[in-house]
Amino acid sequence: MIGGFICLLVLLYIGRLFSLQVADDRYKQNAMSNAFLRRVIYPARGLMYDRNGRLLVFNQPAYDVMLIPKDVGKNLDTLALCDALGITVEEFHQKWADMKNPRRNPGYSSYTPQKLISHLSQEDYGRLQEKLYMFPGFFVQKRTIRQYSSPAASNILGNIREVSARDVERDDYYRAGDYTGDLGVEKSYETVLRGKKGVEILMKDAHGRIQGRYENGIHDEAPVSGQNLTLAIDMDLQEYGERLMAGKIGAIVAIEPKTGEILCLVTSPNYDPALLVGKDRGKNYAELVRDPYKPLYDRAIQGAYPPGSTFKPTQGLIFLQEGVITTSTLYPCYRGYVNGIRVGCHAHGSPIALIPALGTSCNAYFCWGFKNMIDKRGTKASAQFEKWKNYIVEMGYGYKLGIDLPSESRGFIPNSEFYSNSFRGANWSANSIISVAIGQGEVLATPLQIANLCATIANRGYFITPHVVKEIKGGHLDSLYYHKRRPSIKQEYYMDVAQGMRTAVLGGTCRLANLPGIEVAGKTGTAQNPHGRDHSAFMGFAPYNDPKIAVAVYVENAGFGATYGVPIGSLIIEKYLNREISPARMYLEERMLNSNTIVSSGVKKH
Repeated sequence: MIGGFICLLVLLYIGRLFSLQVADDRYKQNAMSNAFLRRVIYPARGLMYDRNGRLLVFNQPAYDVMLIPKDVGKNLDTLALCDALGITVEEFHQKWADMKNPRRNPGYSSYTPQKLISHLSQEDYGRLQEKLYMFPGFFVQKRTIRQYSSPAASNILGNIREVSARDVERDDYYRAGDYTGDLGVEKSYETVLRGKKGVEILMKDAHGRIQGRYENGIHDEAPVSGQNLTLAIDMDLQEYGERLMAGKIGAIVAIEPKTGEILCLVTSPNYDPALLVGKDRGKNYAELVRDPYKPLYDRAIQGAYPPGSTFKPTQGLIFLQEGVITTSTLYPCYRGYVNGIRVGCHAHGSPIALIPALGTSCNAYFCWGFKNMIDKRGTKASAQFEKWKNYIVEMGYGYKLGIDLPSESRGFIPNSEFYSNSFRGANWSANSIISVAIGQGEVLATPLQIANLCATIANRGYFITPHVVKEIKGGHLDSLYYHKRRPSIKQEYYMDVAQGMRTAVLGGTCRLANLPGIEVAGKTGTAQNPHGRDHSAFMGFAPYNDPKIAVAVYVENAGFGATYGVPIGSLIIEKYLNREISPARMYLEERMLNSNTIVSSGVKKH
């Protein structure tokens, strides 16, 4: 028994020694920190350019005040240090407490470098450098922060922020005090932009003073800069779109149809990305969060709206594919759809066929087509509706498209089960849900999805997943952004719908988009809004036979689609294709630049 006890004791000691000396290097690191300082060298973050080579996001030097707590002298002159840093003694003590708080700073160790203050200004850095010898244990670490060449496109570019405890737990690249992408391209391409950290090993004497590089730096590792990105965005067009949307709530999305590259992605109201740089970032971010106009909310990809009449081309495509109609099928319009219920419509000729129905945006035509499909004799409404929904999903609605930006909304396309539950199992028919035929009711879409539909029609039957990054220097985009996606609808039917959209511009609801020398096709949308004035929407593409741009505009509480959606959309098309606005249309540009529809939104800003 005694021998067994001794053997057990020896095994325990051996296990503990193995744990201390082999498995756990904490004590080794603590011992090494007495003689060495491993100083991280942060890489330069990748730059961003627009499609024309214009520099959008670059780096500028910033300085963090670091310290090794165990090396800080007991007789620290706190007042002199605070004076050098330009802070109060109370702020210093609060920062020291936050640094030692395990919730705010997981992995804190008195033997390893800790950050006390970030984003020191050039003036404060110079003042501190002169007195740094007075404060043992303190040193300054150089890093870079972002700078922007324009106050536009903050929703696309994003920003960087200090990592959270969760970030540190999820990715061992980070340690407390590091920065990571937050929102926009900065977030979705973080691993591409951040690069690889370097390290230099410095020797210290018994008093903690730096004596130089260990073995002349042969053990040092140089940092690797992040990869540069070329965005698909045309920054001149982006800035122009943001000026047009000033004083309005809504979004503009423009896509190059053949490639799926996003030419501009405007959300309004927006904010200057420079507000989220430097030591005032936290205060400015809090103000943006409190702003009732929600400038941090990217309406272009997050806003889920009733698409209104911009949804009608999807209906025409489905009805043609299913054989419900041909281009010569006529439906009556008695100032609307009248069949047990009434859906109003404006005055135009009747009966009417598909192409002029698209041109005049006839509600009755698409209600009749929807009824004849859903209520097809010998079938169940639920089965027919599922077939209808599947076509809609193929065209990019109801699910996230997969844009390379975070927080994309999926919109909403109901299924048959949704209506069966809504009607509590009772029988329902096309008339029960007739509003979805004209993009109302439960149907919701993002401006990105509307623009993508327009690009699909422009391409006569395919789209490439929209994306904002055109090229990664030294890398490759996801294959998703090269692959053509084709809904199961015949190409000839896209030709018919495109012709209807061209008719709308030549003599229908989109006449303001009829540009001299440019063949434009378009579709208006006036989306009913139960909370106030209707929303104004438009989608269009040009040139008709060789499309280079497809655009969607959505302006909240702005009335008819022809009032704001069409003028703004046509100006975007003209600006991109001609690089200038013709003198004959300057009046329209001036009206859009100076108009304000926020007053109709019901949002009050104090």
